Amino acid sequence: MYDKVQVDEQKFPDPETEAVITQISERARNLFLTGQLQCAEAVLVALNQGLGGGLSEAHAVALAAPFGEAMGDSGCICGALSGAVMSSGLFLAGNRPYRHRRQLRNSARQLHDAFKTANGSACCRVLSRKVNKDKQAHRQHCAGLTAETTGMAARLILKQRPGLAARADHDFLAKRDSLTEGTMLRILRFFHTRNTK
Repeated sequence: MYDKVQVDEQKFPDPETEAVITQISERARNLFLTGQLQCAEAVLVALNQGLGGGLSEAHAVALAAPFGEAMGDSGCICGALSGAVMSSGLFLAGNRPYRHRRQLRNSARQLHDAFKTANGSACCRVLSRKVNKDKQAHRQHCAGLTAETTGMAARLILKQRPGLAARADHDFLAKRDSLTEGTMLRILRFFHTRNTK
């Protein structure tokens, strides 16, 4: 199950699996662009819900939230990459994570190296240097990284667990919220969690 699978852009021979990867990537982009979720959260939520990872959305957000905006605004590792690594652990550990630690670290390294090769760095500060002063350009840049990295993680996961593609939640993955809908959902979630404490 845990061969050394390289994260590459080689397409699956199965067009349905490719379609699932595209849907997951675009759903993550939409969750980010509509302001519902930060980069790390969008990656983990899209993969978790899209492939049936078993976490509630709230749990996925709780795990990923500290990694948004480069580990709590530190500017270090890209939040989207952090979300991708968490997702790979979720799907590749199986029910025996202690036994698969080496393989999980290998998958994390593969994601890191592929991301760094594709983007020149894994450091948020470096990645966003050219767009830092333009809020709209920065948002679009990060949305692209979020989608790209989600696709890398989906590809790695589905190469090792191809059966997950058949279980994809196409209704969730096909959903596209507008900016207004995203803002309303974010406000509703905020007040819901505020009132349930």
